[in-house]
Amino acid sequence: MSKTGDYNDRKNLIYQLDGRPPLAVAFPLGLQHVLAMFTSNLAPCFILAGVVGLDTAGKIIMVQCAMLISGVTTFLQLYPLAVFGKKSGLPRIGAELPIVMGTSFAFVPTSITVGAMYGLPGVLGGALAGSVVEFVMGFFIRPLKKFFPPLVIGAVLVAIGINLLKAGTNYWAGGVGSPAYGAPSNMILGFIVFIAVVLCQRFGKGMFQVSSLLIGILVGYVAAFFMGMLKFDAFFTAAWYEVPMPFRFGYEFHLDAILSFAALYIVSGLETIGNTSGITVAAFDREATVKETSGAILADSFGSMLASVFNTLPNTAFGQNAGIVAMTRVVNRFCLATGAAVLVVAGFIPKIGALFTIMPNPVLGGAVISVFAMITINGIKLIAKSGFSQRNITVLCITFAIGMGLGTGPKELLAQMPNIIQYLLKDSVVSVCIIGIITNIIFPPDPTQHAVALEVE
Repeated sequence: MSKTGDYNDRKNLIYQLDGRPPLAVAFPLGLQHVLAMFTSNLAPCFILAGVVGLDTAGKIIMVQCAMLISGVTTFLQLYPLAVFGKKSGLPRIGAELPIVMGTSFAFVPTSITVGAMYGLPGVLGGALAGSVVEFVMGFFIRPLKKFFPPLVIGAVLVAIGINLLKAGTNYWAGGVGSPAYGAPSNMILGFIVFIAVVLCQRFGKGMFQVSSLLIGILVGYVAAFFMGMLKFDAFFTAAWYEVPMPFRFGYEFHLDAILSFAALYIVSGLETIGNTSGITVAAFDREATVKETSGAILADSFGSMLASVFNTLPNTAFGQNAGIVAMTRVVNRFCLATGAAVLVVAGFIPKIGALFTIMPNPVLGGAVISVFAMITINGIKLIAKSGFSQRNITVLCITFAIGMGLGTGPKELLAQMPNIIQYLLKDSVVSVCIIGIITNIIFPPDPTQHAVALEVE
């Protein structure tokens, strides 16, 4: 066979799970995944850092670690780790599928609540201990799945989206506590970024569409520079190379924080189930196996534990990257591994993190607010897919009335209630999740109804 023929044969491996296509072909395809998720991967860190009052150096550490852990956990999904032995019959950590992992927005509202009470150590401690729930879920996913139907998960996603929209709006205005909060310059800058993102999503094709957030932020940087709102001091002083170290911010373990995160790990696990099934259906025309699903959830949990150890927020499977796999049909693990390698390398270069830490708040707000709105819409889609039977309407009414109605009230509203009631309702996302699960059990669904696979961005 000629060298040209051999090259073409290896090039066609991009549509197969295994094999090693030429690096010149694989690298751009892997980089495409990095560009599509890069901003979404880092934005939760900036939001939490603003709440807990991290300085610039602390933000750079969080961003470095977020990139590193995303890359490492993506490698685990691509090339599973049989920690229990290949002959044990127990699932591996990893799905052996083209799944890209990143920092989850689902944990941001609860992280803000916990961070306001206990600081970053309380967030990291709650996230670390709570991840055990998802680890258990990975072993027992088949019997547990019935307790978390799309109706309940849809309600939780709506609550997450609504909470995040408030955070996004505050960043658009300049950040809570900023003396220039709501200033016309902030609002104009955020609007420029928002319009750039919307135009890319509406009229962009291929990479221009999937990288709309990154493009919007680049437009925002340019606009901020000409508006005199961009300061490069942190970038110039950041080191070129530094090894990310664990345990930089310490840990505190509070029961209410742990339980709050535990509830959200259930949502994260179900989101991973949906993205795993979405990939196998689109790329291989089949449902994900129990082995693949369990492995994906275990990698999600292990990655989140690792993220807490390395000073950043929990991981989850990224829906936008599952969408890229479905659109391009490129499933080759080596291609995605090149993207994961880019993330790992970026984790050792503080200047990359510093480049994002100098981002003005309105740029971040204008970029991510459309993502938060999409989370809300995805929740509505799941609810609509479940149908609006009288039973479903009753479950939703109780869930939103108690979870959102009382959960979003002022602190004084619950001050005289028992501690257990205060815990259930002080965080509207957690309360919607818990009340939804309980209500779904009290009002059991029709036995003929079955849970549908999740497809969440």
